[in-house]
Amino acid sequence: MRARIYKPARNAMTSGQAKTKHWVLDVVSSEAKDIDPLMGWTSSKDTDQQVRMRFPTKEAAIAYAEKHGIDAVVTEPHKRKQNIRPGGYGDNFATNRRQVWTH
Repeated sequence: MRARIYKPARNAMTSGQAKTKHWVLDVVSSEAKDIDPLMGWTSSKDTDQQVRMRFPTKEAAIAYAEKHGIDAVVTEPHKRKQNIRPGGYGDNFATNRRQVWTH
């Protein structure tokens, strides 16, 4: 059985960091999916691909994979760029701005 271990990225539509603090072990499908000729739906007899486990640390996920004989590939997370300016949306309307803010 093959799996991948990764730390999920944050949702691009939000500024929150929910569900990004833990590591995930996803089992990779071992067989190709079948396409139903009538409806066009995809299906598979491999139920292992539905397994997704969360771990507090990368080491815990690797230890679990080794204990259960799972061939896991670890993907390191990308670092967030630090080009975000300090302050927030409300600073656009602050009275002590150095520049005039207009549209």
